[in-house]
Amino acid sequence: MAGTIDHREGAAATAGSARRKPHNFHAHVMYTLGTAIVGGTYREGQILPGDSDLIDQFGVSRTVLREALKTLSAKGLVEARARVGTRVLPRSRWNMFDSDVLLWHLESGISFDFIASLAEIRMAVEPDAAALAAERRTDAQAEELMGWLRGMATQGQSAQDFARNDVEFHRVVAQASGNPFMVSLSNVVEIALMASFTISSPVEGGEAFDKAVRLHRNIAEAIAAKDPEMARVAMRQAIQSGVDRATTTLGTPKG
Repeated sequence: MAGTIDHREGAAATAGSARRKPHNFHAHVMYTLGTAIVGGTYREGQILPGDSDLIDQFGVSRTVLREALKTLSAKGLVEARARVGTRVLPRSRWNMFDSDVLLWHLESGISFDFIASLAEIRMAVEPDAAALAAERRTDAQAEELMGWLRGMATQGQSAQDFARNDVEFHRVVAQASGNPFMVSLSNVVEIALMASFTISSPVEGGEAFDKAVRLHRNIAEAIAAKDPEMARVAMRQAIQSGVDRATTTLGTPKG
């Protein structure tokens, strides 16, 4: 169906390295319930199964279950009330900057609206981060950007390698901005890139690959030249190009 891509059949190999697979009982319970909530298995306002049922389902202790539910509560997904149970909170209460919540969206299938929302927050932050990086970057950071750019430009690399190079490129831009809040938004940027690459990676086509490298070279060169306005424009163009590529594949929603 146009507008959504389901990842659960393995289409997200590009983003595989970014996902945090459960490594203990607590993580397993949190991951399973979190993806079920974000994916709509448990709807907003719905009461989750009781503790006894969940303990039987997961085969964990009450302590492990309670800790997992506390973690989900801290992320804004659920709320426990005495004599009522644990209720799924409205999406407006979810902490959308939380890395787990973002990853669970990636696990549950990418929609046009999700891509568009990520693009809007990136457009609101990253161009200014690039401009600040042009003003504040160190020589070492400028060279590191060029290093990740060379990685992106490597011919014959896998989609996953290209994604890693791109993610690290944007991480360095955020760090070079010198603004800790922009660094903290790197989770959003990473998930946005992973979502985009899962839908349509630039390495799948020569023209798309060349364009992605060229646009990122423009960013790196503007930052190296300490040209804030050019860095801002170049970042905006790079973001828009990625969004255009992804939405062309997804198709725009009807209506």
